[in-house]
Amino acid sequence: MMNEESQIKAYLQLHFIVLIWGATAILGKLISLSPLGVVFYRTLISAIALYAIVRFRGVVFLLPRKEIAKIAGTGILIGLHWTTFFLAARLSNISICLAGIATTSFWTSFIDPLVNRRPIKFYEPLLGVLSVVGIVLVFNSSFDEYLGLSVAILSAILAATFTVINGRLITHQSHYTITMYEMMGACMTTLVIIPISMYWVGESASDHFVMEGLDGVYVALLSLLCTVFAFSLGVKLMKQLSAFSINLTINLEPVYGIVMAVLIFKDDEHMGNGFYFGTALIILSVLLYPLARKLAKDKNLDSEVLQ
Repeated sequence: MMNEESQIKAYLQLHFIVLIWGATAILGKLISLSPLGVVFYRTLISAIALYAIVRFRGVVFLLPRKEIAKIAGTGILIGLHWTTFFLAARLSNISICLAGIATTSFWTSFIDPLVNRRPIKFYEPLLGVLSVVGIVLVFNSSFDEYLGLSVAILSAILAATFTVINGRLITHQSHYTITMYEMMGACMTTLVIIPISMYWVGESASDHFVMEGLDGVYVALLSLLCTVFAFSLGVKLMKQLSAFSINLTINLEPVYGIVMAVLIFKDDEHMGNGFYFGTALIILSVLLYPLARKLAKDKNLDSEVLQ
């Protein structure tokens, strides 16, 4: 069980990386590559950087083939999650994309008990529903964005799934090792999907692989800051925090991302009043979680503090 100082440090780190993740949709929209191309370069650069880190730090990374296959298999889910995430931002806008991602905690409230074979905590689905109500308000205020929102929700389901799996993996391996093999798995996934996409959608190789303008800078930021640093740290925090509490806090990603998006894209990200009221409900669900834990006297998952 964590002491109070460790709790505060863990949550400060979590909020910091959520702030960083709030910029991922913005970077994805600024990059001219296809969503698959963005994920390919992001995972390739991240895998190479992480390999350099584990070798430099002397971290154990030579694992049994079965373990590598398990971690790389989780990387397939991550690759699909990021692809649908960036696709949602392209189909609608960043605000709608991030709002759909905010349903992650709702799906986690069911996936986590299923994977870890534990009873469903009654307050987790309730708080998840509160977030979903916020999403419904967003949906009603932007009905014409249903396709982008649907893809974002699919991305949220994938995120909930791999986060729960990572919560089990981190008990056995270093967060750097896990992230490295997951990036390899995600990269290989894009290499399999890209030819299929080119055949069915009629895209050219240049749509996926040829960078223009500042694409290289944006991809580097996406890879090194948002993935090598923030994603691997997020995996590490799963030693201290439950998958649900992490994903519930990640619901704040839309708030951070939308503020940045409005500053950068201005009118393209202007939303109706329903959107902002829905966002307020998402924030409320995050703030109510530690209170619900305290009232339920639940100390089995992690020792929580008010955020």
